[in-house]
Amino acid sequence: MIKKTDATVCADLYDVIRRPLITEKAMKSSEHNQVVFVVDVNATKPQIKNAVESVFGVKVKSVNTLRQNGKTKTFRGVKGVRNETKKAIVTLAEGQSIDVTAGI
Repeated sequence: MIKKTDATVCADLYDVIRRPLITEKAMKSSEHNQVVFVVDVNATKPQIKNAVESVFGVKVKSVNTLRQNGKTKTFRGVKGVRNETKKAIVTLAEGQSIDVTAGI
């Protein structure tokens, strides 16, 4: 059996969480102790919860996800498809916070 090193586990966590989503609506949800992340399309709620708790050192209360399918768009007569995305709305426990505007 092959054991994963700390560097491999850390890389796996950063593969689950792609980036924080910084929009007006996402910042408004921070008033309710929530943070929004763009995550891997195949990530599950337990994986997202584990990754956020490990990377940021906070206690996660719940995780809600939503998936956006890629749209077909036309640009200058050329048809293309936008990428599929998955967002995770992470609710933190009382007293916990994450500053997504600062770098990690």
